[in-house]
Amino acid sequence: MSSTDKAAVEQALAGYTDPNTGKNLHKGKYIRDVRIDGSNVEIDLAMPYPCNGLHEEMTAAMTPLVTALDGISSATFNISTKIIAHSVQHGVKRMENVKNIIAVASGKGGVGKSTTSVNLALALAAEGGVVGLLDADIYGPSQPRMMGLSGQPESEDGKSIEPMCNYGVETMSIGYLIDEETPMIWRGPMVTQALEQMLNDTNWGNLDYLVIDLPPGTGDTQLTLAQKVPVSGAIIVTTPQDIALLDARKGLKMFEKVEVPILGIVENMSSHVCSECGHEEAIFGSGGGAQMAQDYELNLLGSLPLDISIRQQVDGGKPTVVSDPEGAISMRYREIARKAAAALANQAKDYSASFPNIVIQST
Repeated sequence: MSSTDKAAVEQALAGYTDPNTGKNLHKGKYIRDVRIDGSNVEIDLAMPYPCNGLHEEMTAAMTPLVTALDGISSATFNISTKIIAHSVQHGVKRMENVKNIIAVASGKGGVGKSTTSVNLALALAAEGGVVGLLDADIYGPSQPRMMGLSGQPESEDGKSIEPMCNYGVETMSIGYLIDEETPMIWRGPMVTQALEQMLNDTNWGNLDYLVIDLPPGTGDTQLTLAQKVPVSGAIIVTTPQDIALLDARKGLKMFEKVEVPILGIVENMSSHVCSECGHEEAIFGSGGGAQMAQDYELNLLGSLPLDISIRQQVDGGKPTVVSDPEGAISMRYREIARKAAAALANQAKDYSASFPNIVIQST
């Protein structure tokens, strides 16, 4: 067949708009190749964010668009993922082996930020990303227990440390280096130095995403992250409660001031469903996250229930996304992960690697 026929297939696929990036396949340049053999067509797509959970839905929606063309009776789709590095704060150098760093923050403690961080990292991995998780809460590290890990990381050269791995995710936490019941009685400079060392002295693999679980508030750790760590985007976790929303807005404004894009808001503990009778009640209020997203023109990435199983699973070292991968709550986490990654995919690409180093020598 001629190139015109391939163009017709591409034009037909323009009728499908990706639900997370908001771009059709043609405009988004997601179509990599079209091969036509008689009445059969095979199409290669490269999505800019991990979306394994959408492949069946995408195929079902795209197939009729192609088979409606004259002479085409069947269509096969090969959907892959091509994740690129996105821009970071001005004056901050991007890490060579980490394409994108996503900071997960909250204005106050107790809103389920760490639980959200670990399930977000696992959801990104389940969707097809190569993911790492850094526990930046020096005073209250919780990721080792949540990820079902213990013991100390290894160091092959005595200078850098190997990340601890479980469920396909690389992790690092100060919790691996101290006893679980030992308090960290450190002043601010020691905390920020520890954060920088865990980030830079860990032998991370070639990661698509490094999720950083921040401590609550807007103090030294957050300032260090904003000034020295190349962050591509941030996610704000809140509950619908007015007090939590008030503090979440402070965290949001902090990232705005340091020019870190906000990928969206996650509303945690949005409602409670009784495990006995099934009655649903908005214990902490309702609509707060949606209102905050509307006020700041941000994405509401998703809402999560106050559910005893989420708490039990992270306490047991097997978070929801891996303990109940097909469950309704896991599907919510994966949807949040896709939306966050798609929001990042819509941001500016990092072009620093495209430019040569200019060296001036005296002759």
